[in-house]
Amino acid sequence: MPVRLRKFIGTILLIVLVLGYAFIATTVAVNALGASPWWIHLTYFFFSGLLWILPAMLLIKWMAGPKQQ
Repeated sequence: MPVRLRKFIGTILLIVLVLGYAFIATTVAVNALGASPWWIHLTYFFFSGLLWILPAMLLIKWMAGPKQQ
């Protein structure tokens, strides 16, 4: 697969990932953390804010393609 096509597909998937993850994380927070103290909200959003980076890293690594030798 050409690198340009791989980057185009990866960009679209990355946008879908970020929007979908933000929607799911916010929905879970609203439904599960409504009456929780502020520090639980802070902890949840800290970890959920970092968690999307893992699939994004894999996607970006795929977008770069195989290593050139």
